[in-house]
Amino acid sequence: MGSIASRITVAMITLNEELAVGKVIGDIRRVAPEAEILVVDSSSDRTPDLAESLGARVVRQFPPRGYGPAMDRALREGRGDVTVTLDCDDTYPVEFIEPMARLVLEDGFDLVDGSRLATKPAAMPLFNYLANRAFAMLASMLFMRRVTDLHSGMRAYRRGLIDRLDYDPRGAALPVELLLRAIRAGARIKVVAIPYRPRIGESTMRPLQSAWWTLKRIWASRFA
Repeated sequence: MGSIASRITVAMITLNEELAVGKVIGDIRRVAPEAEILVVDSSSDRTPDLAESLGARVVRQFPPRGYGPAMDRALREGRGDVTVTLDCDDTYPVEFIEPMARLVLEDGFDLVDGSRLATKPAAMPLFNYLANRAFAMLASMLFMRRVTDLHSGMRAYRRGLIDRLDYDPRGAALPVELLLRAIRAGARIKVVAIPYRPRIGESTMRPLQSAWWTLKRIWASRFA
């Protein structure tokens, strides 16, 4: 069966992350040296070249089609028995990659959600934190199950889980629908509290667009 690390794909979506990609891949190699590192890239800078030079498998999606299609592709192209997603901006703790993967591979969970919101992270603006908490409370009421972090970019997905979920990858805020569709499908889900750090580089998130898509995906997951 091989080591735990050899059964893991670490998947990242990149858009002009040349300032962070080298550090993030180096940190992944330190904690999970045998893991596959998969990068779905839509950059116009040196990000894909740097990632390839450091041993990552790079899949180009250019011209960019958006975060949702890129994440969908990353989750379907990973070769590991479990895919752990990360943002390529140094905000997520690589030390949690193997523990989260173990919960899937050894404890039988289908999805492990890395929740940033046990308390307010210092690195997260207050508005973003309050909005995330409000969306989580709405989803918790609609699904009658406590949800803490709909938008986390760090999760561990069992291979094959994505094929069981009926969702439209187009548009923003896909992690929202992936989590809620998994809940609706009866998947075994574990929530793990994780720290959240300041990002390297500029954020490309559009708050109003993300909020609209979040509401749309909550509604579709509950009532469609």
